[in-house]
Amino acid sequence: MNLGLAIFLIIIALLIGLVGGFYGARAYMKKYFQDNPPISEDMIAAMMAQMGQKPSAKKLNQVMNMMKHQQQRNNK
Repeated sequence: MNLGLAIFLIIIALLIGLVGGFYGARAYMKKYFQDNPPISEDMIAAMMAQMGQKPSAKKLNQVMNMMKHQQQRNNK
């Protein structure tokens, strides 16, 4: 009986650790990407220049606002 109880407790501890680790890593990555956005205005300007577009300030602001709006919508 003690062996069965030990195996059961090990499985329960493993499941709790997996779930806790998943949500901990998820929260960490959300905070990381919120603090350090993966795309900056300079990167967008470089992409536009590579595509043959002239990156005006208006276009850059539109793209950045679009990305911020999309990110806020995904966080809800």
